[in-house]
Amino acid sequence: MKLGIVGVTGMVGRVMVDVLEKTNFPVKELYLSASEKSIGKEFYFKERIYKVISLHDLLLKKPNIVLFSAGSSISKEWAPKFAKEGATVIDNSSAWRMDPGKKLIVPEINASFLEKKDNIIANPNCSTIQLAMVLFPLHIEYKINRVVVSTYQSVTGTGKKALNQLNQEKEGYFNVHKVYPHSIYQNVLPHCDSFTENNYTIEEMKLIKETKKIINDQNIAITATAVRVPVIGGHSESVNITFQKKPSIDRIYEILSKTKGVVVQDNPQKNIYPMPLYAQGKDEVFVGRIRDDFSFQNSINIWIVSDNLRKGAATNAIQIAKYLINKKYV
Repeated sequence: MKLGIVGVTGMVGRVMVDVLEKTNFPVKELYLSASEKSIGKEFYFKERIYKVISLHDLLLKKPNIVLFSAGSSISKEWAPKFAKEGATVIDNSSAWRMDPGKKLIVPEINASFLEKKDNIIANPNCSTIQLAMVLFPLHIEYKINRVVVSTYQSVTGTGKKALNQLNQEKEGYFNVHKVYPHSIYQNVLPHCDSFTENNYTIEEMKLIKETKKIINDQNIAITATAVRVPVIGGHSESVNITFQKKPSIDRIYEILSKTKGVVVQDNPQKNIYPMPLYAQGKDEVFVGRIRDDFSFQNSINIWIVSDNLRKGAATNAIQIAKYLINKKYV
């Protein structure tokens, strides 16, 4: 198995290397690539040193699988080149997610959709993955009519420059290069990504469109507000769900407790509920604050937290790669 990582010097790329090592992914040859300015940088993987190479040199290595996390423009240019050479690309950008010819995959939900011919596979948006992980099993049981989601998203979702802004502002340096239009330290920004013509942000529209594609039901009504918070550990989501029939809270506990990749943390009397502080570095999706919505029939409220760099990005991509290998598609 020859595996390549594109964008290895970014936050997600570095976590990909960590997840690969900790999960004992079957790598025979590993190739790391990034921008021209990063060529020659060194990474440790399983007690060996690997140097960053160019995309062109990576292409010449003819890898079996390539994990992309270098942005949409790079992916649109280079993913088809790797696919043409016989590689399977798993892309973490938004480049291919809504392409009708590309699969948008959360392995626990729809890995069975994958076929050997799929040479470019889209990894969903981080906040979408954790939302879909919880919605899907409940949709199977009760059929969801409507979802209202508000996110509380970590600065790590924007990347290293955003984390630098937070840290510098925390140290008292506010006259810094701003990734966000306002200070993020001790602040909350109802603004994730750029605003679109309908006054929703791109991030909010990703949540709406990608969730429907993953669950494979365009009839679910979804509305979203995406908020950036000065947090490092992961993304949190407050979700209101309306079903076609009256749900049982006990049954919802049972369903989610048995859902692979989901951990129920819900004991308010003992102050137990999901938090990004404790989700950081973990691969699961954590859910709690499960309760009836007394204001509207057939509705519940729920709280979802996950490390956006792991299950929200790196872990999900590597799970897709493992599925492909197990199925002998690569």
